[in-house]
Amino acid sequence: MNIKTLKDIPPWQWPRNAGEICLAVLRDDQAHGSDRLLAAELAGDSTVINDELAEALLSILTNPREPDPLRAQAAISLGPALEYADVDGFEDSDDVPITEPMFLKIQKTFQKLYMDTQTPKDVRRLVLEASVRAPEKWHKDAVRAAYRNNEKDWKLTAVFCMQFIRGFDKQILESLKSQNPDIHYHAVCAAGNWEIDAAWPHIAALVTSEGTEKELLLAAIEAAAFILPHKASEILHSLLDSDDEDIVDAVYEALAMAGEI
Repeated sequence: MNIKTLKDIPPWQWPRNAGEICLAVLRDDQAHGSDRLLAAELAGDSTVINDELAEALLSILTNPREPDPLRAQAAISLGPALEYADVDGFEDSDDVPITEPMFLKIQKTFQKLYMDTQTPKDVRRLVLEASVRAPEKWHKDAVRAAYRNNEKDWKLTAVFCMQFIRGFDKQILESLKSQNPDIHYHAVCAAGNWEIDAAWPHIAALVTSEGTEKELLLAAIEAAAFILPHKASEILHSLLDSDDEDIVDAVYEALAMAGEI
């Protein structure tokens, strides 16, 4: 089995040596660039990520001779492991895919790369996006600076990060008015995550509008349940008649979170 084969198989059906397949491709600097990029993406899955794979991803991330897209993907793939560790802690090592020393090493490496302005822009941006999965003190200033940046990529990164970093309600509400669909989407997610009451009229309008694009609608459904659960139940029930199973499933999950079923 090779790395391309893994791509076409759900992670829960991967063979036991899936992590070894990813590791071999990551370490082979003669492998095709697309294969290494795919290996970096798959290596971050919770079914395989461990200290050895994390070390391989860090090695790529910190190597300026590696292609920028590969370095950026290595950063993004380390994000979920950071979040698992940050949420679950290390009291039960079986619940966390990486060890505490590796967790701390990733955090330290991320901060160093972000603070180094010589780090390529896109790598630096995605390092910030990955690092906020386990929030630290330096993140607020970094997100604030990213939001002030006139480049739309940095603005998008900032709003994405606001889902994880508290204290940006004003900026999130501003971003709900953005004409950039990606910024708008992440603002909806952030508004729901921090239960921003002032965002309710906008979120409710998205839920009840027939013109809301599906991915945005799914985010709005979840956000509605977090912001005003009782009001959310009033506008969500009509969506249970949808022909789209994803939308119906999202509504049932939202109603369950709202305590309405």
